[in-house]
Amino acid sequence: QVDVTGKPALKPFVDSEDLIRKTIQCYNEIDPFFGSCIEIMSGMSYLDLDSRQGKAPGGFNYPLYEIGVPFIYMNSAGTLRDLVTMVHEGGHAIHSFLSRGLELTAYKELTSEIAELASMSMELISMEHWQVFFNDEDEYKRAKCEQLEQVIETLPWVAQIDKFQHWIYENPGHGALERENYWDELMDQFGSSVVDWTGLEKERRNLWQKQLHLFEVPFYYIEYGMAQLGAIAIWRNYKKDPKSAIEKYKKALSLGYTKSISEVYSEAGIEFNFTQKYVKDLMDFVRAELDELQD
Repeated sequence: QVDVTGKPALKPFVDSEDLIRKTIQCYNEIDPFFGSCIEIMSGMSYLDLDSRQGKAPGGFNYPLYEIGVPFIYMNSAGTLRDLVTMVHEGGHAIHSFLSRGLELTAYKELTSEIAELASMSMELISMEHWQVFFNDEDEYKRAKCEQLEQVIETLPWVAQIDKFQHWIYENPGHGALERENYWDELMDQFGSSVVDWTGLEKERRNLWQKQLHLFEVPFYYIEYGMAQLGAIAIWRNYKKDPKSAIEKYKKALSLGYTKSISEVYSEAGIEFNFTQKYVKDLMDFVRAELDELQD
């Protein structure tokens, strides 16, 4: 992605040590327990954050059930996306810490709807404290705008990928041309007419290939949309009453998978709800926040 106004890329940190230090500071402002989780992991060398030659791509939090301290792996290069990845995986790590006392390992093996609620919520909650990463107010606002734009883009893309893969398996005899044609239809349905694809029609018809989930983990994607809605709702609660929202967030995460998905969401103070009215209500909130930043 590029900045359409020609501004240089945001640089929220200089190296992994700076990222760790600032993440701890950011988390401490939300809840000292959150900062302590990252401090423990850092002290145990359970943070492998820098990109380097020969290192596998990607980023993840890996729970270690026996010792109860997780491991975060990523490929940071000082970008805003790397900051978001760190606070996202940090949300997973906090989840691991809060649920490590559960008696059965099965209780700590989480469904995606619950696991991603922890991480995606932390992306938005931490955003209220990103001044730690940006001394310049304009850069801070720009970072928040970029993050909220990404939130808005997530939902239609998730819906598009989910609908596409359902069609793939419901039509096992289809060919490459039919697949491209159907994706093209979905681009018209879920995409934006703002983007000019002239000269890039072939790329547009094959854009689905960038989503590795289609190849690696079929039917694992719509959960991100569910969790994104939940994350927005938790963030909205945090804006209204930070203390109450964090207490409920921690309570929900401490349950692990001892309760149903809807019960965990309820403990977090939100709904497991996908009605048109609820989705619109949440997106109206995001739109209002974005408008305020852009004024």
